[in-house]
Amino acid sequence: MFKRWGILIAASVILVACSSKEEADPVEEIIEDVVEEVEVQAEEEVLPYRAPFTGIGSEKELTQRPVLVTINNHPLARPQSGIAKADIIYEMLAEGNVTRFLAVYQSEIPEKLGPVRSARDYFVDVAKGLDAFYIAHGYSPDAQKMLSSRVVDNINGMQYDGILFERSSERKAPHNSYITKEKILAGAEKVGASMEMSKIPRFSFYESFEGIKIGNPVSNFSIHYGSGSSFENEYTYISDEGIYERETAGVLTIDKETDKAIKIANVICMEIPHKVIDSSGRRQLSLNDGGRAYIFQAGIMKEIEWENIDGILMPMENGVPAKLVPGQTWINFIPTSPGLEEMVTYLP
Repeated sequence: MFKRWGILIAASVILVACSSKEEADPVEEIIEDVVEEVEVQAEEEVLPYRAPFTGIGSEKELTQRPVLVTINNHPLARPQSGIAKADIIYEMLAEGNVTRFLAVYQSEIPEKLGPVRSARDYFVDVAKGLDAFYIAHGYSPDAQKMLSSRVVDNINGMQYDGILFERSSERKAPHNSYITKEKILAGAEKVGASMEMSKIPRFSFYESFEGIKIGNPVSNFSIHYGSGSSFENEYTYISDEGIYERETAGVLTIDKETDKAIKIANVICMEIPHKVIDSSGRRQLSLNDGGRAYIFQAGIMKEIEWENIDGILMPMENGVPAKLVPGQTWINFIPTSPGLEEMVTYLP
């Protein structure tokens, strides 16, 4: 992000010495041109605006309402489409050891997203806190009540399958529901949802990498959702790019639309109380109380906290929002039991 480049400056000096009038044969002495390479540090152009969820500079103010999409993370749903362009991805448990993604799109909506999966009540809570236009395909009983009462503006594949949502022939249901940017905007118009942002998050971003180096150097860490490998995520810091790459079950996380690895600037692990509430293994999450957290950025790990500020789960450090490296952020919800120490392991 913060680039330096050298500028070649050519300095030519030609000295000519002429003989005096008394000399019969004048001699001209020529000193060859001297080219000196000088390295000049040039500051990157400062753009007038910043994307509110990524901190990346922009030439124009980004006022689009955030879109929150439930993305399927079952092994049969990988690789997913559109995740590389998400501003933030929340990863959390649904039932059992199965996790799902909540992908936030504000700075850009990709052309294709999915597979789209069903809602849970705490997914809706996240959408409400962000004042996001929420997209899912299916719902738990509690989530259905919330969506039917328009706790958040939303469209759901249960009502719009084959209309706004499309089924891919490459995969079998329920791992094959997709939606496009065009259908998202059409869906918002259909339900009368404004796509203008009305709530600006309080995320804070670094201006440069210089202030990040306070913490524990960590180049590799893992997050273990359950005892198996299907939902074991490993993050590796790529120092020359200043980003993390992610693997699940030993397979690199890529975006299906580009076949390229996703690039993550920040990974945050928030310790949150989880409680199983029915025989199907559905959970209740306490998103209001705040708690402990880890943050990984620029090859550094720090222990911080999180708070719910005006509905948005915010990383906090010394009582103020923790600064983020501009770029994509992943936020992992970690059950308080077994907790951060058991579920998150790291190496220097």
